[in-house]
Amino acid sequence: MKNVLIISASPRKHGNSDTLCDYFAKGAQESGNHVEKVFLAEKNIGYCTGCGVCNETHLCVQKDDMKEILDKMVTADVIVFSTPVYFYSMNGRMKNFIDRTVPRYTEITNKDFYFIMTAADTDKANLARTMEAFRGFTEDCLEGTKEAGIIYGTGAWHKGEIEKTPACQEAYEMGKSL
Repeated sequence: MKNVLIISASPRKHGNSDTLCDYFAKGAQESGNHVEKVFLAEKNIGYCTGCGVCNETHLCVQKDDMKEILDKMVTADVIVFSTPVYFYSMNGRMKNFIDRTVPRYTEITNKDFYFIMTAADTDKANLARTMEAFRGFTEDCLEGTKEAGIIYGTGAWHKGEIEKTPACQEAYEMGKSL
């Protein structure tokens, strides 16, 4: 059994990227894994102020929901990052979240990472910049990580359109394969 942590940066509950998280979670749970999804829109996570205190203490001076999520990231075996793609990159909520991992990013080691991206664009090649940003964090900043899978939820603009694409089944199958 693996401890799976899904980070959903969708601004909409049951939006396209959040829906793919649910399909992934269902597959992973059916395979006997412990799954938890964090819906970032419901969390109070401030912006990094660049104060540098965490470089010495490994604790952020901000008293918000980030500490609890960082604790979960450190103990997870599998981490899923899910974001809608806005103007060829992850949304601001996901970028802010990644920025706030600084206090403990050196402890987020030996994890399998899965990535879920949704976009109105139908060409998944246009999501390459988003993956490049994710890889910059997971491959260049974290030790022992493995890119385990990517779901490209393309052709989904309005809420619910992802259900008409093969991405839902792909997310379910990917979760089930854990």
